[in-house]
Amino acid sequence: MISSLVVVLLALGLLNGWMLLQQPGMIFFPYRDLDAVPSDWGYAYQDVSVTTADGVNLHGWYIPHPQAKRVVLFFHGNAGNISHRGDSIAIFHRLGLNVFIFDYRGYGRSEGSPSEQGLYRDAAASWRYLTETRGFDPGQIVLFGRSLGGAVAAQLAATEQPGALILESTLSSARDFARSVFPLLSRLVVVRYGFDTQRSVQRVHCPVLVLHSPEDEIMPFALGEKVYAAAGEPKRLVKLHGDHNGGFLLSQPAYQRELGRFIATYVRQQPGGRPTTEGRSSAIPP
Repeated sequence: MISSLVVVLLALGLLNGWMLLQQPGMIFFPYRDLDAVPSDWGYAYQDVSVTTADGVNLHGWYIPHPQAKRVVLFFHGNAGNISHRGDSIAIFHRLGLNVFIFDYRGYGRSEGSPSEQGLYRDAAASWRYLTETRGFDPGQIVLFGRSLGGAVAAQLAATEQPGALILESTLSSARDFARSVFPLLSRLVVVRYGFDTQRSVQRVHCPVLVLHSPEDEIMPFALGEKVYAAAGEPKRLVKLHGDHNGGFLLSQPAYQRELGRFIATYVRQQPGGRPTTEGRSSAIPP
């Protein structure tokens, strides 16, 4: 009996050690080469270099819109880099918004290697760039996070006071995601990452828009519902249709209308108070 228990504990220890080493490669999928720049899509832009508190240089693009007073701070997902977000940049440009999109450490032309705390430092540096270098009032900044980027955006919104927070196809936490993908294994091993969007959203004091598709094959819709339930008022839940990576395109043009309506309602062109409304949900028809 004792020898069997020792064998089981040893096996669990080895499994946990191996999984701890494997988890970074299961979470982060950075791509170094840039496949395009905004001028390829017809937009004027500025290359931006931002230095984080721990000395890592990040690369990003500031894409201005004529006469725009509001800006979207874009947090992309765990794969690729900023050059793969042209469709989203086009949507925000059509909505008449400035866009600042950057690559996390280890992605694109940014230095370093990705880590959870590193991504949070990257977010803080991007916020300082917009508020200190660009001079934006916090209330004119929209934080937009897609997939893993939603956890990063929510953590920043919990420590700062943006005009609004938009979370698309994101996870409630790394633990919840692991349990949905590996129900048994996730109970036997230590999950190295938190990415606790649900906890962060509970500390957010700005309007929150959650967009998620019930057909999402990567990030279960139930995780998006948990994020929405954790958010305070005012908040809104919009049900997309389609898969994880293409749902926002398959849900057009209603997707763009929902973003535009939310931003116009809660994010002022000039600094000032915001209206409050009760939380509500809707579904974009297929």
